[in-house]
Amino acid sequence: MQAFSRAVRARSFVLAAVCAASLGIASSAVAGSVGAAEREFAAEVAAAGGPPATAVLATLAQARVQQSILDAMARPAEKTRSWKDYRPIFLTTARIEDGIGFYRENRALLDRVAGEYGVPPQIIVAIIGVETSYGRITGKYRVLDALVTLAFHYPPRASYFRGELKRLFLLGDQHLAYPLEDLRGSYAGAMGWGQFMPTSIAEWARDADGDGRIDLWNSLPDITASVANYFKAHGWQAGQPVTVRASAASDAHALEPGGLEPVYTVQQLEAWGYAPLERSDAALPATLLKLDGEAGLEHWLTFRNFYVITRYNRSPLYAMAVWQLADEIAAGMDAGRP
Repeated sequence: MQAFSRAVRARSFVLAAVCAASLGIASSAVAGSVGAAEREFAAEVAAAGGPPATAVLATLAQARVQQSILDAMARPAEKTRSWKDYRPIFLTTARIEDGIGFYRENRALLDRVAGEYGVPPQIIVAIIGVETSYGRITGKYRVLDALVTLAFHYPPRASYFRGELKRLFLLGDQHLAYPLEDLRGSYAGAMGWGQFMPTSIAEWARDADGDGRIDLWNSLPDITASVANYFKAHGWQAGQPVTVRASAASDAHALEPGGLEPVYTVQQLEAWGYAPLERSDAALPATLLKLDGEAGLEHWLTFRNFYVITRYNRSPLYAMAVWQLADEIAAGMDAGRP
């Protein structure tokens, strides 16, 4: 997204409300263009300390429902692909080499942020690489269109997206570097290089360059610090492992964990027939992850830090892709690859 002029930034919800009031019948006209759910929502935002209801309604009236967004929600890659199909999307030579180049070009910043938050720089780089190809693909949809579409026209997760839309209206200038109606992002309303939802911006994004705004499109300090802070806030353990490949004995205990939290220990998993292929602390909490790989079934012991990656995106395929990309980037840096 190109930087906006100061004059464009000056547009606000209050201005929308003033314009509506000056037209006399504008408020009723706007209200008439939206339904009861939108009017209830506008009142809720105003009651929470956000813009006046008339301003919220004026903004909602600009939104356009996008069928392509509803179609995309019905087919997320994590649910339609196995690991053998998912991995090649993100572990390409180009993405690895671009990640090494991005790390090298911004090494001073990344190392400083990593030191401050206790999150490895290659993890920060890999998240940006998986999410937006290092800032090249940040999303084509207006965030307003995406969140309105999902909040009012996608019943399976309407409550969640209504909450995110509310957060968007409550963010204000400090958290939004650009006017709300100009923000663009993913089909789910995620924004910037790290693809933050409004709640993530409100709770974990950081103004690292000190300009008084959080800019997740054009400020690398803000982008990298926000990703790192997200991981720190969700419990990243500095210096601890993420995952390790395991071999399964022929008589291994039939284990199907109900989630990704590390509720066993390495020692227990090994006793059940799942031996780590790298030296691991026997007392570390872990769990078992099975993936359908290109060469067959893969067994992995995953630790707390793997679980933390799934707080960014709950798919274990996503978490494994981030980790393996990060590992490749770190190896490339160590080897001095161009």
